[in-house]
Amino acid sequence: MLSTESKEVIRATLPVVGAAIGDITTTFYRTMFIDHPDLERNLFNRGNQKQGEQQKALAGAIAAFASLQLEEDQDRVDMILTRIAHKHASLGIEPAQYQVVYDYLFGAIATELGSAVTPEVAAAWTEVYWMMADMLISMEAGLYKSAGVEIGDVWRQVRVLDRRFESADTVSFVLASLDGEPLPSFIPGQYLSVAVHLEDGARQIRQYSLSSAPMDADWRITVKRIPSKVSADGSEVAAGEVSNYLFNNVFEGDILDVTTPFGDLMLTDDDAPLLLVSAGIGCTPMIGMLNYLAESNDTRSISVLHADRTQSDHAHRAELGHLVDRIPSATLHRWYENLGARPSDDSISKGRAQLNNIEIAPEAHAYVCGPLPFMLEIRNALMDKNVATENIHFEVFGPDSMGIQRTA
Repeated sequence: MLSTESKEVIRATLPVVGAAIGDITTTFYRTMFIDHPDLERNLFNRGNQKQGEQQKALAGAIAAFASLQLEEDQDRVDMILTRIAHKHASLGIEPAQYQVVYDYLFGAIATELGSAVTPEVAAAWTEVYWMMADMLISMEAGLYKSAGVEIGDVWRQVRVLDRRFESADTVSFVLASLDGEPLPSFIPGQYLSVAVHLEDGARQIRQYSLSSAPMDADWRITVKRIPSKVSADGSEVAAGEVSNYLFNNVFEGDILDVTTPFGDLMLTDDDAPLLLVSAGIGCTPMIGMLNYLAESNDTRSISVLHADRTQSDHAHRAELGHLVDRIPSATLHRWYENLGARPSDDSISKGRAQLNNIEIAPEAHAYVCGPLPFMLEIRNALMDKNVATENIHFEVFGPDSMGIQRTA
């Protein structure tokens, strides 16, 4: 809990800092990367950096955490920090790195706010930072311990056993240990990080959901080829540079650097009804959950909803149908923007996903993954159906602005 003195300073200065937080985080990353270029090349997602998405997410997280110290809403604090802690654990972040961030972040605050940063203001915001950092360090230590690894020691090598097309622009990789031993188990819905060395020598890391069941000896991930995007300054950004590398260059027998599984999108183990909602490549954690539910003969009421551009774009389309068929208590609803000449039926509709005619129990646990606008739309629709906010679970790959928006 913040000291009384710091709380009053934060209350008074939050509007000023909040208004400048975008400039502060931009300066923070720029100066840190000048002194430590290896961090941008080998740890941070440089595509998100160039597009400004990481800066927005960091700014939102700091501002949200500070404001929640004034309201003392621990549930929201935990929601924000749990997702960050899992992401950090999947990257092997260690406690000493928080000091590096502090040094450059507070240097950026001094640069952007100048004389407004009095000793009292600096002390209060330092207290906020280290409160947030200490909570994350503690959470991450717990995650490392639960995973059975030393702090930061999350990387291992695996061999690609199989490569299979799941649609024209997605492939799945079955991964096995090098020594033939079963890979560690995980909770359905979690992901692992994959690191690749690109042509320019950079080591870039991305996260991919596990689409296999946790009782399997091997892991499976699915990778979608992503076209380049245009950044805010008009330059082209290879937004999918790791996914595209994997899609174009990784085949059976190749060795990959991956991490122990982490991720806070974890299937609950209770009797509440389940709602699995996905769009596009967001189907992958749902496929992992359904593999587990089918293998464990789960009897919960399960509604599976998926939206995509076309049936040919739908990765794991056939597998999704087979898995739902294996679970007597499961029903499947699909929407496609373009059905071609195929008519709609009870399970396949044309257009965007709609929850209007889907019966959803208020106590249901809803799991949502897909593009951010899709997830926000689904979240709002679920709340309109009186599904409790704490029962709406989502997965965001890349900077998480959705979690911050949920605190508004």
